[in-house]
Amino acid sequence: MRKPLLFLPPVLLFLFLFASAQTPPAPVSDVQAVDTPDDAGKQVDLTWKVSPDEERAANPVIGYQILAAPAADSPFVPIGTASLGAASATAKDGLENGRPYYFKIRAYALDSSFAESEAAGPVVPQGSWWNTKPAYIRIFIWMVLVIVFILYNIFLAGKKELYIRPIAGIDAIDEGIGRATEMGRPILYICGLGDAAQAATMAAFSVLGRVAQKTAQYQTKLIVPCYDPIVFSICQDVVKGAYLNAGRPEAYNEKDVFFVAQDQFPYVAAVNGIMLREKPATNFYLGQFYAESLMLAETGFEAGSIQIAGTDQLIQMSFFIVACDFTLIGEEMFAASAYLSKEPEQVGSIKGQDWGKVIFAGLSFVGVISVLLENKIHFFGFFKKLMINE
Repeated sequence: MRKPLLFLPPVLLFLFLFASAQTPPAPVSDVQAVDTPDDAGKQVDLTWKVSPDEERAANPVIGYQILAAPAADSPFVPIGTASLGAASATAKDGLENGRPYYFKIRAYALDSSFAESEAAGPVVPQGSWWNTKPAYIRIFIWMVLVIVFILYNIFLAGKKELYIRPIAGIDAIDEGIGRATEMGRPILYICGLGDAAQAATMAAFSVLGRVAQKTAQYQTKLIVPCYDPIVFSICQDVVKGAYLNAGRPEAYNEKDVFFVAQDQFPYVAAVNGIMLREKPATNFYLGQFYAESLMLAETGFEAGSIQIAGTDQLIQMSFFIVACDFTLIGEEMFAASAYLSKEPEQVGSIKGQDWGKVIFAGLSFVGVISVLLENKIHFFGFFKKLMINE
């Protein structure tokens, strides 16, 4: 009669522990959901009070899941997670702008038991037209200032001639044309391998117009082999217009501006052949260039040509610098376009951008000083707060 009593305490202890392990955690409370401000949409900010069972010794909460559903009575599906102790998160996976969503936070315990909060919502994610963060407002103000500078300088350029610092490569353009005229040899002009929409190719068109006008006046042959068919059509119009402006439309030969090939190395082989056969006195390389830059420049050197290059491709600049007589580096090519064309829009844009760079450089210098001296001089602390802090 006494043996069953010996097994009673272990059985009660097992039942107690088993019951404790299966107890689900307390859910999170006070769940709030709002559309994320200052974003492109498809995001919702969530906040909640953490489960009080995070700290309990047996079967504690080990994390949270974010659940979403299009309606309060629809099945909620997980769309994200939040770590232990987190009281906020941004739901962004699978959300669409303009559609309502309800959200729940699921607290899950060590033994995989869980408890879900009350649903919060509905919330409709939407993109914001304006980002009201101070950093973005400052960027917007500086952008407006630069635009004002550019428009003001365009206005001034229409009233009077604005000064642009002479660049050796620009002055060499006229020298190269004069040399070809004196030697009775043609000029070779290459607009690069870029398409007509690239800024470097557009700058090359402007310089081509100036070169073509001079060759028309001096009766010098101009050869323009083209890589892109659209660039070829534009080059034809530019050269034809330049000859017309020079008063010598009859001197324009449409066979001197021609399409070669739209494959890189066949094009390079054809142009190199032209260099070796025609022996041009001056070669112009302006626009977008890639692996062919050194091949062209080396062949031109072997043909005894004066070579003037310009590109905004950082890697190719080094090849042109060592292999050509003059090189327009980066923005100098765009300045050359404005310098030669004298168009108020181009000259004013160059001057306005230069003023913008001066202002940004000055503000950057004052910003560095402000960080270093903010604790010494009150003004610098105020400036740092105004310009740098969020």
